[in-house]
Amino acid sequence: MYGMVNQAIEQMVCETHGEAAWEKIKEMAGIDVDVFISNEGYPDDYTYRLVAAASELSQTPANDILEAFGEHWVLRTALEGYGELMHAGGSNLKEFLVNLPNFHTRVVMIYPKLQPPSFDVSDVTEQSLLLHYHTHRDGLAHFVVGLVRGLGKMFKTPATITQQASRAEGADHDIFKVTW
Repeated sequence: MYGMVNQAIEQMVCETHGEAAWEKIKEMAGIDVDVFISNEGYPDDYTYRLVAAASELSQTPANDILEAFGEHWVLRTALEGYGELMHAGGSNLKEFLVNLPNFHTRVVMIYPKLQPPSFDVSDVTEQSLLLHYHTHRDGLAHFVVGLVRGLGKMFKTPATITQQASRAEGADHDIFKVTW
């Protein structure tokens, strides 16, 4: 993953628990990186180890950490770093989610070595849709839940997201029902 992911985790931890907690998390995770460079690639394992250490230190389930991180990613990292791109995705939650399949296509132009997930939508109604999440990475479904909640907050549209199918339980991809 690009360093921007680990930078965002650092920002979230420092804002909520302070810099000492971040240093302790890096120590517990066995990560000896002083500063993550946003456009440099790092092993995915670094991110997983940071989340596991944050979970252990805070006594919070890793899935809850991932959901909080997803919200943080949208409301801080994406809006502050890629605001124009975020706003170009749609003028409301439904429109943004329907346009989401094209989002990473634009992001890859900025980060050419990015190995992003892909999304597609189905069963679109005025109040809901099914969001299909395809990725080669394991264990990030709760991050997607947080992303959608963050998007709901960004558009001032409370959203409920429930998982309908799970790779962890044998499905070929994760499917979420999003209602607003």
